[in-house]
Amino acid sequence: MSVFALGLNHTTAPLDLRGRLAFAPDQLAPALHGLRGRLQRSVPEAALVSTCNRTELYVAAGPSPAHELVRPTIDWLAEQGGISGGQLLSHSYVMEDQAAARHAFRVASGLDSMVLGEPQILGQMKQAVRLADEAGTLGTTLHQLFQRSFAVAKEVRTSTEIGSHSVSMAAAAVRLASQLFEDLHQIKVLFVGAGEMIELVATHFEARAPKSIALANRTLERGERLASRFGGEAMRLSDMPDRLHEFDAVISCTASSLPIIGLGAVERALKARRRRPMFMVDLAVPRDIEPEVAQVSDVYLYTVDDLSALVQTAGEKRQAAVEQAEAIIDAGVQSFTHWLDQRAAVPLIQALNRQADDWGAVELARARKSLARGEPPEKVLEALARGITHKMLHGTMAELHAAEGDERQHLADTVSRLFLRQNARHHGEGGR
Repeated sequence: MSVFALGLNHTTAPLDLRGRLAFAPDQLAPALHGLRGRLQRSVPEAALVSTCNRTELYVAAGPSPAHELVRPTIDWLAEQGGISGGQLLSHSYVMEDQAAARHAFRVASGLDSMVLGEPQILGQMKQAVRLADEAGTLGTTLHQLFQRSFAVAKEVRTSTEIGSHSVSMAAAAVRLASQLFEDLHQIKVLFVGAGEMIELVATHFEARAPKSIALANRTLERGERLASRFGGEAMRLSDMPDRLHEFDAVISCTASSLPIIGLGAVERALKARRRRPMFMVDLAVPRDIEPEVAQVSDVYLYTVDDLSALVQTAGEKRQAAVEQAEAIIDAGVQSFTHWLDQRAAVPLIQALNRQADDWGAVELARARKSLARGEPPEKVLEALARGITHKMLHGTMAELHAAEGDERQHLADTVSRLFLRQNARHHGEGGR
């Protein structure tokens, strides 16, 4: 069994391309079934991680070598975004086995994020694994890969200062708003969506005590639950365009596949505001806010990529934390690689066990017949032991007799290691 990871992220692909290849949670199961249908020759294990900064496929393949499945997987993913395989390749990465494990561990630990050490990715990966499990595409190998990645991430979080250097997207959004508005106490803030990211950003803004908070969501009941936490008002998403002008700051992050805040709605809002500036943050992939809005005067629109400059940290302390985290990851990768190597021997071990069971069954049936004929039990037991021993050693003896020269010596060494381990150990102890 081998593993590979295929993906693109904020360092390899522009925002619009990432948006075309983003999957909402309810799309993951159909997508995974579609991929397995394409790769039906080997029916691999598969999991799909899709966030605002990355889309990654993890595939455990067998018996086909992983490299044989990479190209059809690329073509399948490219089709989902309506692009060519070549275009996807130019913005993506492919890693196999040890490199794939290292990447998964780094992602889970927040070392591959736009925000160093950000904790959200771990929850997103856990959700992706749960959905793959529910879809029936998460097998033993990927289960091990991800459970080990979660364990490594936990150790990184508790044993290093990676987390203390994390400046979240939420904090970055508040910092940008405070640069535009002299007093955040005087602004009205609208949050669009009711997911984890909106909850995080709302928590950061609420700590600055804005004049009012409102939350627009497609499902009013869910919006009301979240809005009540922050002492805010909930509204239906359909009412948002007519009320957009009321708000100084708009932060949006929904799972919509198309923009929900258009250029026309923003221009009407600005007219009603008499050109008072609006601060807008689009944290969604694909975009929630039409990109043309960024060209409008008096609108300050930021995307997830625009926030990257604000969340970078530097210095010796940060580097030391990264080095500590990488050491923990190295140990995790070695452990997983060892487990993967052991898994490669599982089919052989199973075959050996089946063969031994078959031999034992044959000799046991023969012994029972002998006992039924009245033969002495002691004699039957001796025959049983001889029969099983002969069957186990017959193939080895035949190979030893047939081998010549160096091949025979190599085979003899292997046989000694396998069958004379106790004698070899005592011989070694006597020689010391």
